[in-house]
Amino acid sequence: MSEAKDRELDALQAALAAEHAAVYGYGVVGGRIGEDRRAEARQAYDAHRARRDVLARAVTDAGGRPVAAAAGYALPFAVPDAPAAVRLAAELEDGVAGVYSDLVRAAGGGVRATAAQALREAAVRAVRWRGGSVAFPGLAERAGTPSASATPTA
Repeated sequence: MSEAKDRELDALQAALAAEHAAVYGYGVVGGRIGEDRRAEARQAYDAHRARRDVLARAVTDAGGRPVAAAAGYALPFAVPDAPAAVRLAAELEDGVAGVYSDLVRAAGGGVRATAAQALREAAVRAVRWRGGSVAFPGLAERAGTPSASATPTA
């Protein structure tokens, strides 16, 4: 495999891992979110599940073996109530946007276009959860939030 293809596959795997974490995280969000935002949380959960499945196929198509979801993830903070669930949802989206930003840089063609669309969708969901935007969604060094702490870790 060429160096460019290796970078693309690594970025695909990282995006897949982030989607696994987001699906897990939205399970926590769904258990704590208020009734007024439950439908929004469900839509985000479904969107991340769909992206996860697309990424698993893309990894396979690129000659890789899709990374499996962890049995559990450590959350970046306790989520005892609805306001914390909203904050977690925004952080999940920030983290996913960060890995899609990396995938946009590493990929070309259709994979790059799909990653850009996923980045945009995550940024929009983050704005909705947070109630405001950041200057450069997906670019942690510009937004002031490290993407490594924005997604649950295994």
